[in-house]
Amino acid sequence: MSGKRYAAGGALLMAALALPPVLRWMESSMIGVMLGQVPLLVTAGWLFGLALPRRFAEWLSRWNENGLPGLLLAISVLSFWILPRSVDASLNEPLMRLAKWMMLPLLTGLPLSLSWKRLHPIARGVVHANVISMLVVMGWLYLAVPARVCNSYLLSQQNALGRMMIALAIVLAAFWSLRLFVAGTASKPTNR
Repeated sequence: MSGKRYAAGGALLMAALALPPVLRWMESSMIGVMLGQVPLLVTAGWLFGLALPRRFAEWLSRWNENGLPGLLLAISVLSFWILPRSVDASLNEPLMRLAKWMMLPLLTGLPLSLSWKRLHPIARGVVHANVISMLVVMGWLYLAVPARVCNSYLLSQQNALGRMMIALAIVLAAFWSLRLFVAGTASKPTNR
């Protein structure tokens, strides 16, 4: 796929997410924001990263040795935007909403796109393990906390998000484990 198609895909994804009916639907629940809107904005940034001209990507790679600086930037920005206080602010303050819509694609998705292939396979495994553990811990917290953590959503939505995060962690763990074992058996030589 050419860079222009990736860029068009990222722009189209962001435009679709910005449509008022889609925006209202996504932001009507915690699940829509945390497991829908945020990952899709990051995906748009990933597509923008794939669309960068080769020279510009090489210039950016100078500061992204082994992919770790880009990964740390992406994790830091993403960590901020999944905090309940940041979720509330992005729903109620126009400047925070704009910041979320700019930062998630440009400071999370794009650096991830430029960093992922540069990461050592062990570092990728660490990221996978941390994603799974983060989903389980956050899901458990959303279920265990007796009060609302986001003022914009009801406790029932918070509990539903907690269950969905734990379910997603189980699915991702199964998928990544299966992929690891399938790839491991495919690369082993056969004795004849």
